[in-house]
Amino acid sequence: MAANVFPFRDARAAPDPVLEVGPVAHGPLPLPLVLDNGSFQARAGWACPGPDPGPEPRLQFRAVCARGRGGARGGAGPQVGNALGSLEPLRWMLRSPFDRNVPVNLELQELLLDYSFQHLGVSSQGCVDHPIVLTEAVCNPLYSRQMMSELLFECYRIPKVAYGIDSLFSFYHNKPKNSVSCGLIISSGYQCTHILPILEGRLDAKNCKRINLGGSQAAGYLQRLLQLKYPGHLAAITLSRMEEILHEHSYIAEDYGEELQKWQCPDYYENNVHKMQLPFSSKLLGSTLTAEEKQERRQQQLRRLQELNARRREEKLQLDQERLDRLLYVQELLEDGQMDQFHKALIELNMDSPEELQSYIQKLSAAVEQAKQKILQAEVNLEVDVVDSKPETPDLEPLEPSLEDVESMNDFEPLFSEEAPEVEKPVTTVQPVFNLAAYHQLFVGTERIRAPEIIFQPSLIGEEQAGIAETLQYILDRYPKEVQERLVQNIFLTGGNVMYPGMKARMEKELLEMRPFQSSFQVQLASNPVLDAWYGARDWALDHMDDDEAWITRKDYEEKGGEYFKEHCASNIYVPIRLPKQASRTAESQAAGKGSGANEQA
Repeated sequence: MAANVFPFRDARAAPDPVLEVGPVAHGPLPLPLVLDNGSFQARAGWACPGPDPGPEPRLQFRAVCARGRGGARGGAGPQVGNALGSLEPLRWMLRSPFDRNVPVNLELQELLLDYSFQHLGVSSQGCVDHPIVLTEAVCNPLYSRQMMSELLFECYRIPKVAYGIDSLFSFYHNKPKNSVSCGLIISSGYQCTHILPILEGRLDAKNCKRINLGGSQAAGYLQRLLQLKYPGHLAAITLSRMEEILHEHSYIAEDYGEELQKWQCPDYYENNVHKMQLPFSSKLLGSTLTAEEKQERRQQQLRRLQELNARRREEKLQLDQERLDRLLYVQELLEDGQMDQFHKALIELNMDSPEELQSYIQKLSAAVEQAKQKILQAEVNLEVDVVDSKPETPDLEPLEPSLEDVESMNDFEPLFSEEAPEVEKPVTTVQPVFNLAAYHQLFVGTERIRAPEIIFQPSLIGEEQAGIAETLQYILDRYPKEVQERLVQNIFLTGGNVMYPGMKARMEKELLEMRPFQSSFQVQLASNPVLDAWYGARDWALDHMDDDEAWITRKDYEEKGGEYFKEHCASNIYVPIRLPKQASRTAESQAAGKGSGANEQA
């Protein structure tokens, strides 16, 4: 492989096996199920107690599904997650239960839950007899949580559920045990980015801020950049490949302007550009074929034509033979003296007389015999008449000048003294210079930093939003200086969109610019930004297995409704809905009517 040339992996997801419930899942109490319900990827597994709580989540799959049509992909049922294999052929029919990072389509959410429970091997019939820890978005709308509770309690008949914020679970998984901490969480995922202040171990929901940018927008921006740069490869520049470039070849510039200046240097560009090799075939252009390959291709076309003509002859012979047999049967009716049936059959054949029938039989018999002879001749001789009658493709040799033409051109040599008298080299010597592999390469240069930069500069894609640094400064300004000092001592980065190389250094540089002189701060990156939310939810489930103050039970749901919510260290803040009374509305309308009447009288 040449320097800086990387092939696309185009990885296909393998279908998940249906797992059997292990012995640890059976006991006096059913084990909790931990579901990290992300908008990009869903993760599911068991919260197993003991010194070794088990490996990473048993299931990890894309949170999308496609409803297949009848007969497609072996059935009409919906395909979910890893069962889809490659997403690009089905991109137009993919559906997600999320709007941004909030589940709104509960029918599709039910498909994802069915897939999770089935492949985890939940053995209870007609219900899921396990407590569930489910992640949700920051400041999740009450209606969305209400519909989710209705789905879990009414459809799956679970005993109890606990909701928690994914980034808070990741935060508590990485902090020391039994320590009440303050800090700022920067969580950047597939659809959006959140900045969450934590005071005395609890979420300060009033000062949370959200930026509607994440990995999805970065992938779309990178796709537009490369499609404009390479309009000849529009179909090959897919979203899946752009996500691969983002995950494996992009990085965050510590100083964006200074980094762009470096890319202007030809040597820096040549050393750092990543050439992404698209799939291609070396047989696409006819000029790249040798004489032997051309002859072989011509022979293959000849054989295909022979097979096609032979098949057509056999089909025509079969039809003619069937018609001839029908006419001979009618003629036998005439010979046997069955005149009524003969005249009726003659009318069906659209003929007027026995003489016309006899003439048609003679012509059809001759055609059938001739067709049989041609088939026998084709089996002996492989030459096909249609191909032989075609003129051969003219070669380029007659276009070359003859000896007399060259001698006549020599008479005009003084007039063309600057040109060489010899014949120019043939064009075929220049053609091998064209490198077909290089034509199918995408040179990813400044795009490596431009796509992930949008979370710091949303104006790059025309978004009228503040970036991470400005939003962070805005949040800090809402607190007294002593609280700011405590918050910046623990700035925590989590989420799949913070895994770019250079992300931590960039945040430290932004904080250095915004914080007062000689003040201190600390930036920490999650040990596993993608899976730490699931690990934290698992740890929380094991620590609060018997804590009824943190779980919403079936009894709570039936008594207090789906909007009922219990708080804990990693949860949202419960905000009840207060609807105005009907009487107050009537009084307001009457007051408004009196006011308008007074204005009219005035």
